[in-house]
Amino acid sequence: MPLSKHSRLVARLGLVSAAMFAFGFALVPLYEVFCDVTGLNGKNYQRTESLTATASTRQITMQFIANSTHPEWRFAPETTEVKVQLGEMNQTFFSVTNPTEQSLTLQAVPSISPGLAAQYLHKIECFCFQQQHLAPGQQVDMPLRFFVDPALPDKYRTMTLSYTLYSTPVQAQLNRRYTHER
Repeated sequence: MPLSKHSRLVARLGLVSAAMFAFGFALVPLYEVFCDVTGLNGKNYQRTESLTATASTRQITMQFIANSTHPEWRFAPETTEVKVQLGEMNQTFFSVTNPTEQSLTLQAVPSISPGLAAQYLHKIECFCFQQQHLAPGQQVDMPLRFFVDPALPDKYRTMTLSYTLYSTPVQAQLNRRYTHER
C-alpha cells in the first residue's frame, strides 16, 4: 500500500526536525572546539606546567574581572590591574565567599580579551582547573599563577582575564531539591 502525500510529508518533516535537534545538540561541543582552535572568545584551557619562558623587559597591563551568576555570592579579584613583565611568573588571588546556608559546588569559566592574545597567556595554577566546594559561610582565596609569553605581539599592551562563577549542574539540582523540601 503506497504512502499518501501527507504521510510522506509528515515523515520528511519528522526527519528534518530530528536533524535540526541533532545539529542543535552538537553546536555546544563544536563551538568549544572552534574556540580552542582559533583562540576566539578567550578560551584557553591549556595547562602548561612544563612550559618555561625567558623573561623580557617588556611589560603589559593585566586586568582581572570577576563575575558571578548569583548576586549573593561574593567573588572578587585581589587586585583589578597589575603590570606584568613578559615571561615572568606572576601570582594573584581571587576571593569567593558563600554567604548562603547551603554548601556550594562552583566552577569558574575564564575568558581572555583580546581573544587572539589568549594563546600567549599560560596559566600554571588556576582555580578554574577544578570545581570549588564551599561550606555555608566559607570564604576562600583561590590562587592564579600565570605568565605571558614573550612572543606576544607588540600591538597588545593590555590583556583582560575575566572569570564567571557558575553553580555546577549537580549543585543546581541539589539546590532545587533543597528548596522544594522546605
